[in-house]
Amino acid sequence: MKDLRTFSIPTESVVPVLGALAVLSALLSLCLGAVPVAPGEVLAALLGRGSGTAASIVLYARLPRTCGCLLAGAALAAAGTIIQGVLGNPLAAPNIIGVNAGAGFCTAVCAALWPAWTAAVPFAAFLGALGGVLLVLFIGSRTGASKMTLVLAGVAVSGMFSAGVDAVLAFFPDALNGYADFRVGGVANLSMNRVAPAFWVILAAFLLALSLSGELDVLLLGEETARSLGLPARRLRLILLALAAALAGAAVSFAGLLGFVGLIAPHMVRRLAGEDSSARLLLAAALGGAALLTVCDILARTLFAPYELPVGVALSLLGGPFFLWLLLRQKRGRGMGRA
Repeated sequence: MKDLRTFSIPTESVVPVLGALAVLSALLSLCLGAVPVAPGEVLAALLGRGSGTAASIVLYARLPRTCGCLLAGAALAAAGTIIQGVLGNPLAAPNIIGVNAGAGFCTAVCAALWPAWTAAVPFAAFLGALGGVLLVLFIGSRTGASKMTLVLAGVAVSGMFSAGVDAVLAFFPDALNGYADFRVGGVANLSMNRVAPAFWVILAAFLLALSLSGELDVLLLGEETARSLGLPARRLRLILLALAAALAGAAVSFAGLLGFVGLIAPHMVRRLAGEDSSARLLLAAALGGAALLTVCDILARTLFAPYELPVGVALSLLGGPFFLWLLLRQKRGRGMGRA
């Protein structure tokens, strides 16, 4: 297969171009939908000069939804980039370290025990995601924190949480409705109050990951090389995985169990941005993930209008074939390089 970088833009221009694509996708998201809104009306609403139905649609329906897409896409893509690099596994994604399963379990428990406390669901999902990852990291640290150990621990913990969800739903069948909506993943009916808390967590975790990008570059050269240069490889790996957990867990807390963003976006931007700079790769992945999820959401709510697909379904339809292609590509022995 011919290298896609033959047709790519210059490496130093990747981040600005992807940033422009993210902005363009956000504008399209604000304009398109069951009721189209002209760009002039969107701008007037954002500047506080709009009035009537169009302004209400933009400010109270599409703006939170668009912000949720951008934020969740950026967080999941950045988390996937970190996980793939640290674990050296191109098939790794945020759910490999227990994020989705932990969030799903706590969501099912919350829906079963406190069905009227819908506002507590995002908080429960966030705690569950972090709890799952911390458990995986604890197991890994006790057994040497090797790449394969962390992957296997993630699979085992995910299986335990999935069994816990089945047990909760067996005792509380009515909780299925609340869990089913969250399990599919989507950004419909979001409010800025739900998105805002996750924004600060994602911002802090992303900035910390960027500050460690130099150490990540060294870590990707190999654990022995990192140790010879005085880098605490094991501790750094755990810190980076914890940051990835915070990024993905915060996204899951308001967007549900979205899959494949953390797998697709890093692979897409890696061929454009290269692997020489982890900082550039993280920025490019975040912008690419934001644009990818926003475009998928636009397609999900416009292609079958007046019916609307959850964006999680659209992502699965896109990500399933991509994962199979990637799996076959890895089987033929053509990996992704050092990450």
